[in-house]
Amino acid sequence: MWINYMLDRLIKNGVVVDGSGGDPLEANVGIEGDRIVYVGREEVEAGDVLDARGLIVSPGFIDSHAHSEFTILADGRAEGKVFQGVTTEINGNCGLSAAPLLGEAAERREQDLLELGIKERWSAFGEYFALVENRGIAINFATLCGHGNVRASVVGYGDAPPGAAALSEMKRLLLEALGEGAIGLSTGLIYPPGVYSETAELVELSKVLSSENPRGIYTSHMRSEGDALLESIEEVVRIARESRVKVHISHVKTAGRHNWWKVDQAVELMNSARDEGIGLTCDRYPYVAAGTDLDTVLPSWVHEGGVEEELRRLKDPETVARIKSDIGLKGEDYWSSVYVSSVSRDENRWMEGANILDISSRMKKSPVDALIEIITDERARAEAVFFSMSGENLRRFLALPYVMVGSDSAVRSFTGPTCRGKPHPRGFGAFARFLGRYVRDEGLMGLAEAVRKMTSLPAATFGLSRRGLVREGFFADIAVFDHDRITDTATFEEPFKRPEGLVHVFVNGVPVLRDGEPTGALPGRVLK
Repeated sequence: MWINYMLDRLIKNGVVVDGSGGDPLEANVGIEGDRIVYVGREEVEAGDVLDARGLIVSPGFIDSHAHSEFTILADGRAEGKVFQGVTTEINGNCGLSAAPLLGEAAERREQDLLELGIKERWSAFGEYFALVENRGIAINFATLCGHGNVRASVVGYGDAPPGAAALSEMKRLLLEALGEGAIGLSTGLIYPPGVYSETAELVELSKVLSSENPRGIYTSHMRSEGDALLESIEEVVRIARESRVKVHISHVKTAGRHNWWKVDQAVELMNSARDEGIGLTCDRYPYVAAGTDLDTVLPSWVHEGGVEEELRRLKDPETVARIKSDIGLKGEDYWSSVYVSSVSRDENRWMEGANILDISSRMKKSPVDALIEIITDERARAEAVFFSMSGENLRRFLALPYVMVGSDSAVRSFTGPTCRGKPHPRGFGAFARFLGRYVRDEGLMGLAEAVRKMTSLPAATFGLSRRGLVREGFFADIAVFDHDRITDTATFEEPFKRPEGLVHVFVNGVPVLRDGEPTGALPGRVLK
């Protein structure tokens, strides 16, 4: 394309890794408004010229697994992601989304909103999207509809299948969510109420995707990522076959040392499904520790009926004895691998960053008794990090051509309402860690393939139109980084630390990071 007018911006002299997986190209990139209008060797005129000599120019990274539905409303700066080069997030994962919020679903989220200082309330995606757009965000926001939201809004947190009328209402809520801009359905099958659902229920809801939104997708935090890993993958494949919808496995892993050997069979199951023609993809964060609610250690039946019922059970001696029996004889190795990452009560801050074994020793209790006391005292709001994965299996999954990078984290900033606790460092370092440690230092794959897995692959998987490539006519979501320097610095002890190596980040043509510093701009959009 020949440009005979002055552009808004020009990124010149960089090495363009365009997101397609093709060879890098020395080229200049011209931006007009929110679009890329020129990619070539000519140095066209522009009002704002950035010299990227020695730097990589790529599409902005797409976080394929995020949990920012509430934190981004509390603080739209999204610094933890901006500093990594992330320009778009896929939210609403693991069965939890910003909407619908009705009945028990709304009640369950109330404490989240209060802790973040969010005063507004809503019930549907349309209202929520309007709030986000009015508040302003630094990055683009797309979301799935959480199965947990739909189920809890209709039948609550009980362990019972929905009747015909309830299932019909669940389908209606999902249809409404898709109509307002949700891009698919997510499940969290270890969390209430998703843990109580049968496969047939998930198939019926997924059929709504295939009939009403052919580009829609079913994503799943599966029923098991360890002991029943293979059976859980088979369930995802069954849902794909019976509903004819594409499927996505969230944070694919082999959890628990005694399950590490299953990696070959897991990969074989997924490859076989893809060979069959099933659209199956996955995401993964580049760490061997997971992060989620501390009370997921408890048996699933403890959660039935919601938080109040869970807390009531934890105060009943006979029930506690049953819980201890169901948890089994977990040894010191297990309890020393479970770290409390976030608490809500100031008097418990000393626990943050400590493992359950050390906490129990200080409390002069057994690890199980300490666990129950923490969950009770925190009213089931404590979060934890679990070290349970194999580094070799992590590399195996990351190298698969259909596995993309996802942080499994909410946006947070270095000041303000989201700067608290000791969250998993993946929220500040996942993408820099992947590029620095696994791509550059270990040579797990070439840079072009790595960028594809963070850009065009998630864009195509989640139906994000004209994003994920440095190409004329595409939106100007761009990351400019030093591949020799890029690295994560966030740790489990100090998670609120900037990665190194990101120089410039553009969202919809507007710089949100310039010369390594945030600009304060909020050009992000809700992608519907």
